[in-house]
Amino acid sequence: MQNCGAVILAAGGSSRFGRPKQLLNFGGTTLVRRMVDLARDAACKPVIVVVGEQKNEIAEQLRGGGATLVENENWRAGIGTSIRAGVKKVAADANAGAVVLLLCDQPFVDAKLVRELIALRTRANKPIVACSYDDSLGVPALFDRSCFAALLALQDSSGAKPLILANRARVGVVPFSSGKIDIDTEEDFERALIVLRESATARTSESNAARSGAE
Repeated sequence: MQNCGAVILAAGGSSRFGRPKQLLNFGGTTLVRRMVDLARDAACKPVIVVVGEQKNEIAEQLRGGGATLVENENWRAGIGTSIRAGVKKVAADANAGAVVLLLCDQPFVDAKLVRELIALRTRANKPIVACSYDDSLGVPALFDRSCFAALLALQDSSGAKPLILANRARVGVVPFSSGKIDIDTEEDFERALIVLRESATARTSESNAARSGAE
């Protein structure tokens, strides 16, 4: 079976946030390193990180992480330029039969979700597999190699969502309610940290209860 590559979009300037979102510490690591690690844990190959304004800082964060950095000098023109740059790199790998698009500012994406996208592609035989949240479909999303040409033809300012919605009958769906949590502002980041802490507390309580029940 061919590999599934990953393209992590990390070229943006975070103008609304005011500082680089990719480098925010979330759960003990930066958001961009977190995405690289989970992509590798999900057996994605190759793992491509598209960088722009913060290329040097991101390169330092990803040292030894097993990812390939692709610089997008035209990142200011829009997200479509970064998608094209990343997909072009994946497409050049003859062993890559699909690609998963990942954003740094969706902090609750994990390796399990990416593995579910990959598994559903095989099980449902769909060329696109997208996440469902907030009454819509979006990224993270997987695209079969048959979709690479369409991704490479995206307008500069266009993300992949229009491509997903235009081919609804060809799309497999993985529920991901936490996909609606993304980081655009400091307030968003604070809310995400609260959710992270509450989740960690709940897991600790469940673990303690399980141990007590076994004693």
